[in-house]
Amino acid sequence: MVVNRTLLAAFLIPAAALAQDSTEKARAVAGATPSTPQRLTLADMPAPTGKATALFDGRSLKGWQPWLGYADPKVTYKASPGAVPIGTGRDTKDDFAVRQVDGAPAIWVKGETWGSLVHHADLRDYHLRLQYKWGAKTWAPRERLPQNNGLLYHTHGAPGQVFGTWRPSVEFEIMKGSTGMVVTVGTKVRARTTVAFDPALIAPHLRFRVGGQEIDMVNGTPTWNVEGASDAERPVGEWNTLDLYVLGDRAVHVVNGVPVAEAHDLATIAPDGTRSPLTHGQIQLQSEGAETWFRAITVEPIRSLPRIVVAGAPG
Repeated sequence: MVVNRTLLAAFLIPAAALAQDSTEKARAVAGATPSTPQRLTLADMPAPTGKATALFDGRSLKGWQPWLGYADPKVTYKASPGAVPIGTGRDTKDDFAVRQVDGAPAIWVKGETWGSLVHHADLRDYHLRLQYKWGAKTWAPRERLPQNNGLLYHTHGAPGQVFGTWRPSVEFEIMKGSTGMVVTVGTKVRARTTVAFDPALIAPHLRFRVGGQEIDMVNGTPTWNVEGASDAERPVGEWNTLDLYVLGDRAVHVVNGVPVAEAHDLATIAPDGTRSPLTHGQIQLQSEGAETWFRAITVEPIRSLPRIVVAGAPG
């Protein structure tokens, strides 16, 4: 038998050593930025420059295109899944539907098969608001992990381009304990933000911080996601309001009125390495292992972004 020594070493390295390695990488990325908590508020709120448009009509999934990944979600992140995505190859009424909950219509996302609903509108310079709450069900392989979903924006590229399941985009994470996290979806999507090292987090140990160390977010590296400044999500069973403000290649994530993250220099990377601003695209509502309800999805045009302020700081 021929043994790959690199793989063998990986199996023999204690978990504590791997954790120490990720911690040191994060510390090097964030520098000496303090990780003391910040209480953030919004200032200079933008006035809408036009009428709000409902992206959910309360009756149907008109305007939304479903896409499903692999029948077995466990193969999603494998280099060779050994399967093809479902895509649009089956009726999705048992995956996505409009149903009544709490006396009103909402978009129901089952979550068992991973995928997304993609809205047809190509959006730029907007304030998007939606409400979501968790359902009762979680599914393998994440049935014992925190509920996970996401609002993906500036969506572009081909269906299933990312892991056969999603399209390239930037993510406003919706995950129990981490709602508002910034994630780059796809290896050719970039975003910059400012961070602090927080050893209390799982890898990559980076938390958004006003005035922190600026980093370039690159999927597949120690900067692939950045945790929100705080957890502003309400308890399971209650509705949460998300506000996403996007202007050109900048974005602000707000959870239940609390700003939790900012990203700028959103971009795509061409095969030759050229970086181009990412300023518009569609939105996706993810299906990623947890039953989720979405409602009151509206978008309105803006010409400025709100400013994130550290409560108690000068200016």
